[in-house]
Parts: sequence; structure tokens; C-alpha cells
Amino acid sequence: MTFSVLVSTSSFIDTPGAHVKKLMDTGYEIVKARGPLNQDQLLSYIGDGKKFDAFLCGEDDFNSKVLQAAAPRVKVISKYGVGLDKIDLTEAEKLGIRVTNTPGVNHTTVTELTFGLLLSLTRYIPEQNANVHKGEWRRQTGRELAGKTLGILGFGRVGKEVAKRAMAFGMNVRVFNTSWSPQHAAFLDELSQVFAHPLFSEYPPQIVRAPRDEDIFPHVDFLSVHMSLTRDNQCFLNRRRLMMCRRGVYIVNVSRGALIDQRAMADCVKSGHVAGYGADVLDPEPVQLDNPLLGLHNVHLTPHVGSRTHESVVRQGTAAVDNLINALKSCAPHSTAAA
Repeated sequence: MTFSVLVSTSSFIDTPGAHVKKLMDTGYEIVKARGPLNQDQLLSYIGDGKKFDAFLCGEDDFNSKVLQAAAPRVKVISKYGVGLDKIDLTEAEKLGIRVTNTPGVNHTTVTELTFGLLLSLTRYIPEQNANVHKGEWRRQTGRELAGKTLGILGFGRVGKEVAKRAMAFGMNVRVFNTSWSPQHAAFLDELSQVFAHPLFSEYPPQIVRAPRDEDIFPHVDFLSVHMSLTRDNQCFLNRRRLMMCRRGVYIVNVSRGALIDQRAMADCVKSGHVAGYGADVLDPEPVQLDNPLLGLHNVHLTPHVGSRTHESVVRQGTAAVDNLINALKSCAPHSTAAA
């Protein structure tokens, strides 16, 4: 007998490469499902709990009910990506299900989309592209990034990459992180030294730490969200914090949709308090037709593709398969006859 694995991340399935070959070379029995899968869809695949030894998943809803249903057989959940907020880690630990993820493989890709959204908003790229394709030569006046200040909420791998690129654009940067270490401080010092070079003298960028999140909002022209989602920070960017921002702020979120109060954001965009909102993530996902952000002027939305490039898919996929193989090495394959 061999291991049986449910693979439910669509970018892994859709993108050929070394990650797919490595998985197929294991000889595991592979079942493919196009995620993200909700609770009922997962329960349908799991059945009596004797089907799968492991899951290779994306943003699927592995809540306690799903984990309990899978527990008779499942040994491993290999997360393709970093965020684990869709997996009930407490329940997984209680049931003896090992959970792995793939940090350090997609921060470059997510960072690049961050700046894609910033430029998209400030230069009205989608709108002006649509006008030209309709034969209209209607030009809109945008805004520069250089000389402006970017606030970064969350200073992990992605937040640090965003800071580097923002300073290369000639932007000043203010960063807030819920914890602060000597490593964070050293990174700020190194960036300050690099960008003190005369090459950047036209727009000499500076980077500083904001000890509290309140020290970010009134002082920035742009705000970029890169926090991990926890039970304690749902709707972190709420109406109160949005109203602390300067009028005309541009906001980008490539982290998690639930970090934003979407109704409050929609109201702030309509009033002009927020000049533009760009998001790769919504709550819930996939998008629902009653989402208050849909159809609003200068709200640019993408379908959670921050890590979806050919290069990143191979890196993430290979790391997820490696985690899967390593976690299953000490496990005996399930015997159908004994079940």
C-alpha cells in the first residue's frame, strides 16, 4: 500500500514544473481538487475519514470539524504558502496532525504585486487602459511615489522587502510591527546606511520605526498591510484607524482580507477620505457579489494571486512537497484491508 494525498491548491495543479514531477515521483496516490475548498467540500472529499494520509493545501477551510472528520487516517497537512489562519492549529495538535508551511519562498512575488497595485492606483492604469481600448484618448493626472511617505503595517519578510523597494522609489518609510527585536533594528540601520549613498540624493529616503500603530496613520501618504491574521487583529484597519489617516491616503492589502473592515473601507473610498484601495485579498474568498468594495471607483482588486508566478509556484510547490515527504517518512502507509 502507499500514501494517499489530496492536493487542493489550484496554482500547484495548474503550473507544470519540478514541483509536480517531485510529487508524482513519490508514487503516492494523488487526488486533485480545485480549491480553495470550504468546509462542506472538504467533508465531501474526506468521507468516512479513511481516504487520505495527507493534504497538500492552499487556502482551504481546515476548521475543527474538518480535522476531526479526517483524523482517523490523516497524518500531515502540508500548507502551500505561509499563512496558517485557515487551519485550526490547536485542534490539529490535539489530534496529532502535523502542520507544515513554506516560509521564505514567496516574499519577492508578493512584494512585486504590492507595487503593482500602488502604481495601478496612483496612475489609473486599468481605467486608462480601458479608455484607450475603447478608442478614447482621455488622460488622467496621477501622483508620484517619490518623496512621499509609506507606512508599513507588519515587518516580516514581505514588509522588509516592501521597505527596500519603497526607498529605491525615493519614498520615506515608517514601519510598525507588534513585536520589535534587535534584528528589526539592525535591518533599519542597514537600510538607512545603504540609502544614504549620494545616488539617492534627489529624494533621500529615510526609514523610521513607529512604536505604536497610531504613530503611522496621520503621517503617511500610502499604507501597505503585511500583518499575519490572528484572532486578535481581525478588522485591525477599522473605521477608527482609517479616520486617523490623512485624507487622500492610498491603501494596499496583500495580506489577509479579514484584517480590513471592508464596509468602513468602502465608505472611506466613497467619501474620498481614502483616495484608492488595492487588495489581493478579500473576506470571504472567493469574492461574493455583495462585497461592499465591488464596483467602486479606484478600488483595484485581484483574486489572491500575490504568490502566483511561475517562479514562486515552483519554489512553494517544491518546499510543500519536501515537507510532505519528510513528514510522511516516519509513518506507515495505510492498509485498506485493515481499515
